[in-house]
Amino acid sequence: MNTEIKRKAMRPRDIANHISECIKEGDLENIVDFFHPDYIMSFPPSENPKSGLDTIREVFGEFIASKSILSSEVTGEIINGDTALLQATWTVTDISDTIIAEGKSTEVIKQRIDGSWVYFIDCPMGLPKI
Repeated sequence: MNTEIKRKAMRPRDIANHISECIKEGDLENIVDFFHPDYIMSFPPSENPKSGLDTIREVFGEFIASKSILSSEVTGEIINGDTALLQATWTVTDISDTIIAEGKSTEVIKQRIDGSWVYFIDCPMGLPKI
């Protein structure tokens, strides 16, 4: 297994597109590299948040196995130092181009020392209700 990381997001808005390419290539470890070690995800918003890189391996391993296609378009972005807040719309389609999931996400992105950006907080269906 090649553990060399091929892609890094040098702008917060580029992360999802790089992940899409990694899904096509079956490169799970490069996908995991786009997530902060203390990553947390609110999905679905009605459940308790999930955390950790094993969550990423599980979710994106399923994407790779099913040959799903992730498309994302950033609709809003604000950057303050090493932290960014993004909003995006996304769809997941199967190999016959049928939409199997879609949503509007809110994401907090952190910049690493090397200048690349990673997901820190991810709410793929928007923020959870309080």
